[in-house]
Amino acid sequence: MTPTLRTENLSRHWGAFAANRDVSLTIPHGARHALIGPNGAGKTTLVNLLTGALAPSAGRIFLGDADITALPQHARVRRGLTRTFQINTLFPSLTVLESVTMAVAERTGAARIWWRTVASQRALADEAIALLASLQLDADAGTETRHLPYGKQRLLEIALALATKPSILLLDEPAAGIPQAESAELFAAIAALPRDVSILFIEHDMDLVFRFAERITVLVGGSVLTEGTPAQIAADPRVREVYLGEARKDGAAHA
Repeated sequence: MTPTLRTENLSRHWGAFAANRDVSLTIPHGARHALIGPNGAGKTTLVNLLTGALAPSAGRIFLGDADITALPQHARVRRGLTRTFQINTLFPSLTVLESVTMAVAERTGAARIWWRTVASQRALADEAIALLASLQLDADAGTETRHLPYGKQRLLEIALALATKPSILLLDEPAAGIPQAESAELFAAIAALPRDVSILFIEHDMDLVFRFAERITVLVGGSVLTEGTPAQIAADPRVREVYLGEARKDGAAHA
């Protein structure tokens, strides 16, 4: 089966500095794939290359069979590659249901048809409600976004991303700033998403990574150090050395 997302020797340079160097990734259909590495490893730069926020210095990106290397961000979203960061403008005065219904209407083109029927609006709302239920947000459908706890705001960002009907969802530290109990709930909701959505996520919390990822790629210095199952990554002495080295530097900085 053709993978959902694939890169070939993807690189990004600024002068002599290589933020990413010859990164080749394969994300199969339905994947739950984590991208990890120490600070400065090039993880966010890689996601920016995948989404089109940055142009690569070399290499290619494929979404399914299509070469999307030269496509702008909005065209990648339309083809099914969505990042929560791209759609993270929440509407504070709208309810959760209104926000997601607007996102569905934008995808279908209904937002531009002023004469749309009540029946079509009902269909949009039904799709939005189903989306919220899949993320356990349906009980908050009538709540104004501004009154949601931060963890549920992150879930709402994911709901807005899912409204675009992505084939792959890129999550850049979705649990950042969320209390530990809420972050586990967030990842449980992400893990329960249907398998027609592949997920590539960056996360610093290794407990969450090893609980929810099925495959892990480790970036170090902008290049792929290794890739494997959680068990393989946990047993790899090179990975332990990278993270122990990072811990030592952090300890020295706080000494």
